[in-house]
Amino acid sequence: MSSTTRQHPIGSRFTAASTALDVVAGIDLTGRVAIVTGGHSGVGLETTRALRAAGADVVVPVRDPEKGRARVSDIDDIEVERLDLADRDSVDAFAERFLASGRALDILVNSAGIMAVPLSRDSRGNELHLATNHLGHFRLVQQLWPALSRANGARVVNVSAWAHRLSPVVFDDPNFESRDYESFSGYGQSKTANILHAIGITARGADDGIEAFSVHPGSIITTNLSPWAIIETHRAMGNVDENDQPVIDPENGKKTAEQGASTSVWAATEPRLAGLGGVYAENNEVSPIIALPDPDALQAQMSAGSTPVGVVPHAIDPDAADRLWSLSESLLA
Repeated sequence: MSSTTRQHPIGSRFTAASTALDVVAGIDLTGRVAIVTGGHSGVGLETTRALRAAGADVVVPVRDPEKGRARVSDIDDIEVERLDLADRDSVDAFAERFLASGRALDILVNSAGIMAVPLSRDSRGNELHLATNHLGHFRLVQQLWPALSRANGARVVNVSAWAHRLSPVVFDDPNFESRDYESFSGYGQSKTANILHAIGITARGADDGIEAFSVHPGSIITTNLSPWAIIETHRAMGNVDENDQPVIDPENGKKTAEQGASTSVWAATEPRLAGLGGVYAENNEVSPIIALPDPDALQAQMSAGSTPVGVVPHAIDPDAADRLWSLSESLLA
């Protein structure tokens, strides 16, 4: 059964307003090991907190370990390591250190990300949204594969976004070398890549017991995901009220960090998701497939403070997932 045919709600007992701690209530992860990229901030921090509360040993890799340790200081026994996802050597060094420990890796949550950055490139010339949000995590999964395999039932969770609707992966020009750059197109392309990557992992991980999922956490403007997104952008998206205060309306996708982290944790721990690898989830539920809205309709939805639940076809195309896998290998070669 393909991820496309699995892509329909399963009747979750949780809601859009559930928190990450709600999701792990009654779940025992004692003896399990989890890695949460970006696990020191925003949605990632609340993911770390919930997995640790359920008993998991949690590793948080960050660019600045000193800052990371300060951010997780109120959570007992968190292991903080150095990792820069835009630097292949840093990814490889982190993976080598983890593999040297001999531990199995039960849960990998790829939560770190950037949004709406001006045109920037990594040292290999890859556009920075693609490099950080997708290629760094692609390389990390590749390098950690032996540890994921040792878990005999590992789960990988890629934190994507509703913004996957803004762009497919443009295979002819993924790095904006021939087309005009627009920051949200770059972000949207990387979020589509996160979903396709989960499909690719699941297709290749069957023999090793590895499944992957992608999730939309909701719109949480209290994180440091996008220091470049000015207040006018948040107003246009309905993320702030007339006093420029965050709107909390989980049924319409506007969430606290605790609520936003819940779907990542649900995808990492929900027993009923076994065998459904590759699906995209939001609001603690597998999302339905919806048609891609035209740009004017999408803008109107955003301005009204709501976007419909669902994943669009270009993000769950298995042929595109295979093509992305090959492209990612070539861009990292």
